[in-house]
Parts: sequence; structure tokens; C-alpha cells
Amino acid sequence: MVDMDLPITLPVTPMLAKAAKAVPDQGSVEGGWSYEPKWDGFRCIILKDGDEVELSSRGEKPLTRYFPEVVEACREHLPPRCAIDGELVVRGGEPGAQRLYWEALSARIHPAASRVAKLSVETPAEFIGFDQLALGDTSFIDAPFAERRAALVDTLGPLAHSAPLHLTRTTDDPDVARDWFERFEGAGLDGIVAKQLALPYSPGKRVLIKVKHSRTAEAVLIGYRIHKSGNGVGSLLLGLHADDGTLYPVGGISAFTNARRLELIDELEPLVQRDAAGEAITGATDRSRFQSNKDVSFVALRPERVVEVAFDQLEGRRFRHAVTFLRWRPDRDPASCTLDQVDRAPSYDLGEVLAG
Repeated sequence: MVDMDLPITLPVTPMLAKAAKAVPDQGSVEGGWSYEPKWDGFRCIILKDGDEVELSSRGEKPLTRYFPEVVEACREHLPPRCAIDGELVVRGGEPGAQRLYWEALSARIHPAASRVAKLSVETPAEFIGFDQLALGDTSFIDAPFAERRAALVDTLGPLAHSAPLHLTRTTDDPDVARDWFERFEGAGLDGIVAKQLALPYSPGKRVLIKVKHSRTAEAVLIGYRIHKSGNGVGSLLLGLHADDGTLYPVGGISAFTNARRLELIDELEPLVQRDAAGEAITGATDRSRFQSNKDVSFVALRPERVVEVAFDQLEGRRFRHAVTFLRWRPDRDPASCTLDQVDRAPSYDLGEVLAG
């Protein structure tokens, strides 16, 4: 952490959200709600003190070195001393049909400085601000959100369309928020966040409300990874068929109890693919840039078992996040588990979201 002269205690742990099934009504809390789009990127708190800029992540690990273009934009456009909570995103697609581009964003975390510099030009990131924590000598941590939002509007509002630093849209109308929930998904957004107008910023506490998209799909089980403890199944790997019949890996399921992990080893044993010597056939998936030392090997399974999962979005040929196990589907033919059977939101231009 860079030694900065800011009127707040550093490091700052971001305020968090708890899940809800529906957008809350305006009269359900004293003081009312403010609603805003839920951006699906890297949570980031910008800390600036003069020319010193740090991009702090949710885990308090700096993102600064990976996004030099955002650092320069902060130096050029933000007030000399400030702290702003928000999200780093990358957009992709043709103008007029752009959306959040998660794969490009995740690719920005790279150990090589030359690669970081190259990607900062090819897939530049942008910052979406949604909370003001400090400005000059003033701390807004204890201020209600209504006051923090007003300060944020003063900070980021004048930058509209002139810098990759954006002010997120808000509304006090739950019907507008519900409309955003449906339309903005097509631009890659994740749902809606509701904030109580009267509450102070509460680092590390789940006092926000998030309403996320959830869909179901049937996928083919294609392998499993051993749990990091060395005992049982750590995650199940899933696949979906393209139109030409090719089976593509699309993501995985990892939330199992210790007992269930051990049960799955025995349950899946008949499906394990073996070579002529009777040894289990293994493979490896792409290594995550976030966990470069993670074991990515897996045991290959015959693609004969179908599982129903819950997911939020399918981006290209990958589930955007880990999916949730719902149930086995012995009634489903693995060949019927296709990419085109997955429900996708109608396209919506990200530029229209930011323009508001």
C-alpha cells in the first residue's frame, strides 16, 4: 500500500451485498432506496494522493500495475486527493452493439510487463464509479449514501464522454430498476444493486442488496479435478455441444461438502476414461492468471452423464462464473446438451447504459 495522505483509514475493505430474489420496494426501509446497475467486473477502489494512484481490489491486492491506462486517466482527470469505490470493466464488440467483455478483462492480469502494456492499448479498461469515500480533507465514510452520491456526481459527472472514468446510473424508481434488470443484461451487466440512502459506508459488511440473473441449463459431465486437500472431487467440469457436434468445455461446479466430495469419487468411477494399461486418462485446462500455481489437471470422464445447473450468464462458449449443481438428469441425452439450448439475454448496447 502506497503511503497516502487521505482522510480515511487504509486499506479500505469494500462494502458488500447480500443476495435477494427481487428488487426491493421503495417503502420497505426508512429513508428509501437508491437502485443502480450491477457491473460485472473487478471491484476496485481508486486511491489518489497527488500523482500517487493505487487501484485497490476487493481482496486488498493492488490492481495498479495491470491497468496503467486507468492510472493515467486518474492522474489526469480526478481531483488531487480522493477515494472512489467502483468497478473496472472492459468492453468489446462493434460500436452500437458493445457489451462487457469478461474474458478480455481477466486476460489483463498478466505477469509480463510487456503484455500488460500491449493489452492496455488493445483492450483498454474503464472505471465505473458508484461511491465516493473521500475528497480532499473530507471523509464520506460516515455520511449517508445520499450525500456520498451527490459528491460522486460532482467528481465524475463533468467527465462524461471525455475519460474512461464513468458515473454509474441510479434511480429511486423500483420499476425503472426492474426494467434495467431485464434490458441491461444484454450488455453483460449482472443485475441490480439497491443501497439504502440513509446508511453510511460500511466496510466489509453486507448491507447492500443485489438481485442477480439466474438461469438453468443441462450440460455434459466431462471430467473432474481432485480437491486441493488431495481427497475427493474438488470440481466437476462441464461441456456443451456446438452445432457441428464438437464438445466444448464451458465451466465447472465446485461447491460440495467434504462428504459429498468423497462420495463423488466412487459414484463417477464407472465413467473414468482409461488407457490400454488401465490408467485413468488425464488432461489439463488453461491456467488461471489469478492462480498461476493452481493445479489445473483433471480426470477425464466419458461424456455420458447430464447435469442440470443454475448459472447467471453464458459468454461465448463459457459460463461467466462457477455454476450451481441442481440435479442429475438421467432422462437427458448428452447430445441434446447444446450451446444453442442455453437461454441468452437479447443484445443491448453497453454504450446506452453508460450514456445515462
